[in-house]
Amino acid sequence: METFLQQLINGLTLGAVYAVVALGYTMVYGIIQLINFAHGEVVMIGAMVAFTVITLLAAGGWPPLVVVLAGTACAIPVCMGIGYAMERFAYRPLRRAPRLAPLITAIGVSIILQHLAMLVWTRNVIAFPQIIRTEIYTLGGATMTNVQVAIVGLCFALMGGLAMLVYRTRLGTAMRATAQNPQVAGLMGVNIDRVIAATFLIGAALGAVAGVMVGTYYGVAQYTMGSLLGMKAFAAAVLGGIGNIPGAMVGGIVLGLVEALGAGYIGDLTDLCHVAWISEALTEHCAAESHFVLFGSNYQDVFAFLVLIGVLVFRPSGLLGERVGDRA
Repeated sequence: METFLQQLINGLTLGAVYAVVALGYTMVYGIIQLINFAHGEVVMIGAMVAFTVITLLAAGGWPPLVVVLAGTACAIPVCMGIGYAMERFAYRPLRRAPRLAPLITAIGVSIILQHLAMLVWTRNVIAFPQIIRTEIYTLGGATMTNVQVAIVGLCFALMGGLAMLVYRTRLGTAMRATAQNPQVAGLMGVNIDRVIAATFLIGAALGAVAGVMVGTYYGVAQYTMGSLLGMKAFAAAVLGGIGNIPGAMVGGIVLGLVEALGAGYIGDLTDLCHVAWISEALTEHCAAESHFVLFGSNYQDVFAFLVLIGVLVFRPSGLLGERVGDRA
């Protein structure tokens, strides 16, 4: 039971981060039907910029909360600028092109951002300064840190704020109108270009915050960190229903819980093999089967995508997605 509660807490933390990143995918797809595969690199750059600022300010003896907030405040405009540049120079000229053209462009932008980050921050794994004192809380035998509480709370606050923006403001109304029918929305006075640009800016800002949270939580960052994170966040968006904002939230939480629970229980099998490794009589056998031990640490990815495939087999539109026939 303790293992279940612990993995539930870990999965909720991870799923909340996935949900925030997935919102950037689902917002862009919902409006212009584009899968922005470079969004994961925007998250990575947010983490890298925050690392630079946090490292500089931490050496000056600033309060930890001020340092993290300053790093986030610097990462957000940088990522928003990158998001706007991507939309203006890479995607807008291809808006009326076949869908394959912007898709390939998105992959190219992702590679360009990765290598630019490598030139600036090198290819080495960088460690975030551990400036926040970790406080541990006990809940039913499981533990939760103050960083996890802050991440989950901030993620749900961001998701709630985005929902209010989309469903309670004029910009949100324009975004939903553009998503439903861009031509008719334009005839009604909606500036389509501004709405799409605002969508990229909002998604990039969310990605910057997610990058800071990932870097602060795990304590490390690298120029390739956005690839797998972006892939999983995209999977979360598809799982919940691509183009559906509540679906991205649900998909992220579900994906994080599946990963954590799968890794927790498969980890027990891995520990058994480690015990057998110690036994002198079974040393040679375990050496021959060492691939099993190494594979155990990657089981969380396997379970996550197995669940995604299963959901899409039985419900191709995702958990909260709308079927095309129903919409018509």
